[in-house]
Amino acid sequence: MKPRLKAGLWVRGQIAICQSNLITAMVLHKGNEDAGAVLLKLNRFDAGCFVYSRVTTLDGDLGWMLVAGGPDGGRETEFACDTYWRKQIDFDRDVWVLEIEDHKGQYELDAPVVDY
Repeated sequence: MKPRLKAGLWVRGQIAICQSNLITAMVLHKGNEDAGAVLLKLNRFDAGCFVYSRVTTLDGDLGWMLVAGGPDGGRETEFACDTYWRKQIDFDRDVWVLEIEDHKGQYELDAPVVDY
């Protein structure tokens, strides 16, 4: 198993990266500092709203899986994303939820999106 950053440290690092690029980022739910799961709500407004879950691939690498939302902009898509992460918190209080509001589409995930 490859070494990984603790969840809280990774979240704070992403916020710092976003701030340096003038991208709004905020913690919607603080999870377990060391080992909480991470959900990333990426709001690209007219280009859609997405929720990604940080996963480990079969090779042991870090990846992201799209779990909610899609390329359709609008309040309905964002509402579906918010509903998803709120249900996950009801199930697992240790999960981190980071929202990034990226009007210009500048933010890039730090690992590939995988399909299972």
